[in-house]
Amino acid sequence: MKILVTVKRVIDPYIKVRVRADQSAVETDGVKMAMNPFCENALEEALRWREAGIANEVVVLSVGNDSCVETLRTALAIGADRAIHVKAANTPQPLATAKIITAVAKREDPGVIWMGKQGIDGDYNQTGQMTAALLGWGQGLFLSSAKFADGVVTGESEVDSGIRVIQVKTPCVLTADLRLNEARYATLPNIMKAKKKPFETLTPEELSVDASDRLTTLIVNTPPPRAGGVRVADVAELVSKLREEAKVIA
Repeated sequence: MKILVTVKRVIDPYIKVRVRADQSAVETDGVKMAMNPFCENALEEALRWREAGIANEVVVLSVGNDSCVETLRTALAIGADRAIHVKAANTPQPLATAKIITAVAKREDPGVIWMGKQGIDGDYNQTGQMTAALLGWGQGLFLSSAKFADGVVTGESEVDSGIRVIQVKTPCVLTADLRLNEARYATLPNIMKAKKKPFETLTPEELSVDASDRLTTLIVNTPPPRAGGVRVADVAELVSKLREEAKVIA
């Protein structure tokens, strides 16, 4: 079985995000970038499945400008077998990205598509669901564990009431939560080997996909500063503040 893994390039999660002076977008010029953490977990799980003999090939896919090449090279160094870069001026919005992933999936015919549950930049949490709908495949979302047997994936995801268990037949789309595993790092020998691994570049036009934006960002604001805590004298005062000010209890 072949596994297709999508990886996204985002601002490093340990970097403080700044908004541009004109409030048009988040500042990315001169900012350290990294692979989306949820995508790291998706890639790690795909590699573990290959090592367990469930899959025989792991292909990584990224959509965006030339800077995505670095992210794909990192994924190859971590252990992926092959990379596909769909080159676009900017990272397309979720629907366009889902259409591109769908087109690549039809070319590659994977048994499973592993994706991060969301990107930490836009926090859309839509691409996996849209991809499954476009392909007409089953989906397993926000997985904190996943096991494969006899063409069926059994996974667990955390919900408000506890743990939800799902079963989905392949081919399917699976999205990874951070609790799924602990992602590995690229070693220096593998970084050198990655330079010789197959790397394909495509465009949305070659895939017959319209990647134009359908959503318009009007303004980007930083969140208001968090108010400082206050000290209360006793439980009665605490309950009063929760009821009257915070409105969290009736």
